[in-house]
Amino acid sequence: MQPYVYIMASRPRGTLYVGVTGNLVQRVWVHRDAIMPGFTRRYGVHMLVYYEAHDLITAAMRREHNLKHWPRRWKIELVEAMNPKWEDLYPQIVGFEG
Repeated sequence: MQPYVYIMASRPRGTLYVGVTGNLVQRVWVHRDAIMPGFTRRYGVHMLVYYEAHDLITAAMRREHNLKHWPRRWKIELVEAMNPKWEDLYPQIVGFEG
């Protein structure tokens, strides 16, 4: 599967979570349904607001590491460049765009 870096949010400009995965649909589903205990479940971080594909998992992991160390303001600007309305992108990645 193609590796992705993604950002989840609790609400527009709310709590943010940066992650990396080889299966974006499954990983976001786990966050949305609060399957696993941890940060996203504790803080209600269930909206996919940003994602980017990479060719190599090593590149995706490097990008995730960098994004996690960015100031919050930069992460917000990154999200808003792709998703200015802070819409949940999960329907888009599973093919349920309306």
